[in-house]
Amino acid sequence: MKSYAMTDIGMHRKMNQDFYYASEQPVGNLPNLFIVADGMGGHNAGEYASRHAVDTMVANAKNSLHIQPMAILQDAIAEANQELLREASRNASMWGMGTTVVAAVIEDDRLYIANVGDSRLYIVSDTIRQVTKDHSLVEELVRRGEISREDARTHPDKNIITRAVGAVKEIEIDFFEEEIKPGDRMLLCSDGLTNMIEDQNMHMMIDGQRDIAKVVERLIETANQNGGKDNITAVLIDPFSE
Repeated sequence: MKSYAMTDIGMHRKMNQDFYYASEQPVGNLPNLFIVADGMGGHNAGEYASRHAVDTMVANAKNSLHIQPMAILQDAIAEANQELLREASRNASMWGMGTTVVAAVIEDDRLYIANVGDSRLYIVSDTIRQVTKDHSLVEELVRRGEISREDARTHPDKNIITRAVGAVKEIEIDFFEEEIKPGDRMLLCSDGLTNMIEDQNMHMMIDGQRDIAKVVERLIETANQNGGKDNITAVLIDPFSE
């Protein structure tokens, strides 16, 4: 397995509210763990939310007695949610903070995914396929047929998310399990990447490129060239690479 992760402040933000974790090595009973979080909140609250949520998830996973990846991810995200709610109740400057989370674990030919919010996971091979479903206002409009997928890319309410870690007491998490095969790569990213580069262009940049570090650097560079309106984070995983 090989992976490469990178985050960038972008061209317009004053701070980076994205945070990631990438471990090819075991984390507790997990064989590996990859996370991208995109925080929200005023001042430094969004930065704190993403970092603290990821740190809490990793600590929880390390100590988990569960064996199944989905159970570990569920407990880890639930604990992160409670931690953010507790901190917001203690500190008025943190009130209203939250973060997206997309997390992945790879075990043999199985990919386990959990997500809350609009950070995404793609499987990239001869095609590119978004596995996660955005928890956002515009995505709901698309699903109801009120706007087109094309219009969603430039919709003024694009950044309004409908689920976040730290937003409500009982968090709703989406889980996905996928079979993967040699040649498949996994891309986890924040919306600072996907809002700036269309899926097919990302596919062209990833497909057939051997050096995944250079691919990630090029993705972020291109997002910035296209406007860099938000923080940008990308984690690319080649699970079958030696």
